[in-house]
Amino acid sequence: MLSILVKDYMQLNAQAISASASVRDVVEHLLKWNVTGAPVVDEERCVIGFVSEQDCIKDMLNSAFYAEESDSVTRIMRRDVLCVTPNTSILEIAETMLGNKPKNYPVVEHGKLVGLINRRCILQALRDNNGSYFSPRRDSPEFVISSRDIQ
Repeated sequence: MLSILVKDYMQLNAQAISASASVRDVVEHLLKWNVTGAPVVDEERCVIGFVSEQDCIKDMLNSAFYAEESDSVTRIMRRDVLCVTPNTSILEIAETMLGNKPKNYPVVEHGKLVGLINRRCILQALRDNNGSYFSPRRDSPEFVISSRDIQ
């Protein structure tokens, strides 16, 4: 397989969250953009954390139980963020993901957020670059079954 790089498959719009956002703001952002998490950036677009739906659910449950205001994203975000560069190998990230590592990786160049790569991007890259594995077999039956076909 050829060398496949992050820069060829990353999402350019990483849907970053400002460090000044509240958890309520984060929830609205994640729902609006239909994403499971997002990098948290400072004013210079440097990645300082990552926040996920799971982080927000935990905070929302605690806030509801204790009748508290929404926390700042900086209180609930993960600070130990694994970032990659645009020239990182897709295969390297795919292997890392097998070890239950994060599903999303901020892409950073010269210290600034430039994109995001996630499992869906990785699947796309692997499919696009492994044609023989994904070419249909002539003798194979149709493998997609709809719920209408099941009686």
